[in-house]
Amino acid sequence: MTLVLDAGALIAIEKNDRAMWRRLKAALHSGEIPITHGGVVGQAWRGRGSRAALIARALASVDVRALDEDLGRRSGELLGRTKRSDVIDAALVLISSDGDAIATSDPSDLEALARAAGRVVDPIAVWRPLFQRRIVGRTHHEGPGGQRHEVLQP
Repeated sequence: MTLVLDAGALIAIEKNDRAMWRRLKAALHSGEIPITHGGVVGQAWRGRGSRAALIARALASVDVRALDEDLGRRSGELLGRTKRSDVIDAALVLISSDGDAIATSDPSDLEALARAAGRVVDPIAVWRPLFQRRIVGRTHHEGPGGQRHEVLQP
């Protein structure tokens, strides 16, 4: 099993979320190299301050794959079949393999894409800021620095 990182996972790392750091370290200690692609990095990276340093530190141990023409075309085809529009999520599903764990703030979107791609993956819900609510069945907790976050229920 490989840990696959979506933008929500990188943002959790940027916010110094301990649960996400534990997941990343556990993957590395088991000998697995986590993966993501450059589009995901672009969604999370803002390049400033200590928070960017946290993402940079994590990315140093991650296999960041290219979102090239072939992956872009295959992602577009997957989106066409599913009537969805997020090419970054589609590409993330396509670089994953059966049995991989995808750390994401949008588990339902990735599950639908994975089903359509014929992949059996394990979406792991990571927190996201309250202002990005979209899924029913939320519980809340205080995150780093006392910020209120929701934990999504798959």
